[in-house]
Amino acid sequence: MLTVAQIPRRRRDISRWLLALYVIFLFFFAMAGIAFGVLAGYEYNLPKIQSLEDFRPDVITDLFSDDSKVIGEFAIERRIIVPFEEIPANLQLAILAAEDDQFYNHSGVNYLALLRAVYKDVISMKRAEGASTISQQLARLLMGNMEKTFDRKIKELLITWKIEKRYSKRQIFTLYCNQHYFGHGAYGVAAAADTYFGKQLKDLSLEECAMIAGLPRNASLYSPLLHSEAARSRRNYILDRMVIEDMIPKATAEEAKARPILLKPRTRDSGLAPYFVEWVRQSLAERYTTDVIWRKGLRVFTTLNTEMQTAANKALSEGLRNIDKRNGWRGPIDNMLAGPSARMETYTHPDWRATLQPGDLVTGLVENVADPELTVRIGKYRAVLGPKEIAWTRAPAPSKILKPGDLATFRITALDDTEKTASAVLDQIPAVQGALITLENSTGEIKAMVGGYDFRTSEFNRATQAMRQVGSTFKPIVYATALEKGLEASSTVIDSPISYTDALGRLWKPNNYDGKFKGEITLREALIESRNVPTIKVASLIGIKDVIVMARRFGLSGPMDPYLPLAIGSCEATPLEMAAAFTVFPNLGIQPTPYFVRKIEDYDRVKKEQAEPRTRRVLDPETAQKMLGLLQDVVQDGTAKAARSLNRPLGGKTGTTDNFTDAWFIGFSPSTTTAVWVGFDSKKSLGDREAGAVVSLPIWIEYMREVLKDKPVEPFPAVEILAGQAASDSSGINPDRPKKLFVEDLPGTAPPQKK
Repeated sequence: MLTVAQIPRRRRDISRWLLALYVIFLFFFAMAGIAFGVLAGYEYNLPKIQSLEDFRPDVITDLFSDDSKVIGEFAIERRIIVPFEEIPANLQLAILAAEDDQFYNHSGVNYLALLRAVYKDVISMKRAEGASTISQQLARLLMGNMEKTFDRKIKELLITWKIEKRYSKRQIFTLYCNQHYFGHGAYGVAAAADTYFGKQLKDLSLEECAMIAGLPRNASLYSPLLHSEAARSRRNYILDRMVIEDMIPKATAEEAKARPILLKPRTRDSGLAPYFVEWVRQSLAERYTTDVIWRKGLRVFTTLNTEMQTAANKALSEGLRNIDKRNGWRGPIDNMLAGPSARMETYTHPDWRATLQPGDLVTGLVENVADPELTVRIGKYRAVLGPKEIAWTRAPAPSKILKPGDLATFRITALDDTEKTASAVLDQIPAVQGALITLENSTGEIKAMVGGYDFRTSEFNRATQAMRQVGSTFKPIVYATALEKGLEASSTVIDSPISYTDALGRLWKPNNYDGKFKGEITLREALIESRNVPTIKVASLIGIKDVIVMARRFGLSGPMDPYLPLAIGSCEATPLEMAAAFTVFPNLGIQPTPYFVRKIEDYDRVKKEQAEPRTRRVLDPETAQKMLGLLQDVVQDGTAKAARSLNRPLGGKTGTTDNFTDAWFIGFSPSTTTAVWVGFDSKKSLGDREAGAVVSLPIWIEYMREVLKDKPVEPFPAVEILAGQAASDSSGINPDRPKKLFVEDLPGTAPPQKK
């Protein structure tokens, strides 16, 4: 029982406890307020989660061929957006095994894994283990802040909770797969599959899925292009994780681990049609902003045909190398031993970084020379070359032209991965250049374009930009003018020496290619044999100014002086202009306007542009048919008779300029017209007697042999067949293209009407 004296002290104790409790309450209330304020501040500065619904990441602008195959792209970030359904099951499981095996069981944060990571970090006194879930990684990607700070972690957790509350697991997983960086400019799993393996997602194997799944941890460290062993180790670790999580059987994992990483990287070449793709880009840049082209994911449907382009690449590349070899061996590229600290044992070349394949032209290192053979190292392979492999150089033995340390170009013919050996022949990168372009006669669609030997070393597009002297390919314009003025193919002209003196007293004595004169010959003979003097006489008779008017009607835009040398091709034009000019003949007087983009759509597949093929009349049908017959005779009996080996209805004209600086062949079938030009950029001689029939015609023949393979034989049209046919006839136009063709006569250039 309390005494009277104890009561005041008891009251004082109670007051102290109440005061202490009050202070504690105020402290926690204040802390809660501060915490609420801090969280509110973070909340205010967080990115809006609903923006994920409208998020338009930088996506690829794709260029499609005429059969909807991707032939090129423009992108700041290589990202291909795919829905959840297109992500293969094996890739989904591999990503879960690598990054977040409890993804479908937690609410955004794996607290158990987080505590385990904190414990290990404390024990090791460093950041030993991460614990970020897929949701947290997506939150980090949304913030765009990868710094490891306390402030960033709080924001990441808040965003993670909001993402989990608003979106389903499938939506979160899909966003993650489309936004994460997978190295070498690839964003998203689809871009990664294309970048490393050249495949679509659906075609990935189990081990390829595991390799891609290993990249988000550190795309540089585990890149198979840069660190193959680290990539293999990471891939195998993920396969083991998939076994532990009962995702795949152990035997399946072991089989996958035993398989090598077979890469097909995009970095080795510049694509199927780099000159064409760059031309499309330049065209788009005239109408769209850089942001739209490189970030907004346009869909550009072009006219290019992949099979014809592949044939064009091969024919021109091989043709230029053959022409170049006729001028002899130019020697090795360099000798790596010239450096003060160079060692052959440790030397590597950029060509060796990518997967090598038979047919590749690569730089090789000559390691030793011992007659009659030498050994060359090409990456991890070694090849032995003897006299047969260098025969084209005319050297009796390899030791006469190569020595240890030399770097030279070799063409791989076979590879043995088991023995690490290769079969190869000596080659060289040609100094000569060329161009090839194909137009569809009925529409003007550009079906193939090669603007030079190698886009990587020269982006100058010789098919569209090079103004070159056209030589004898101009002669059909002279004879078309003559026929329109009333002459006939059977009309005769005297092939005999002539000379002209200009106003300055300079003498010009033109000659024929063979140096001979044949006397009286027909216009047909003069054209199919490409005789210069008769052509000049015809031009003099009909008037050179009228020839210029005709050339303008054919679409040639370069300067033309009204002097007789023009008759044998002293003007300049691009291969594209010449190909377009020659479409007049198989079209019986109608010329289509060349174009290369059919349709453009935006990111949402809304049509922005649609091409409308346009044509115009250049010659009346009867004159055009006569010229068509003459140009077919050039193939049957004239300078292009080597093309008879194709056993098809064909026509065309060879062309050679003074001192053999430019070599041409422009030929056509009933469906297409193709121009081939060969020459040096510096306009120097190709070599003695290197004429169009010797240089350009063989390239055209090899190209057309591949193009016409397995195609039915088709005849040229005739005037009788076209009688009564409307100008707007859509014959030959695909159903998905515009039906109407616009026929126009240019002002002041319409051919005279026959009476």
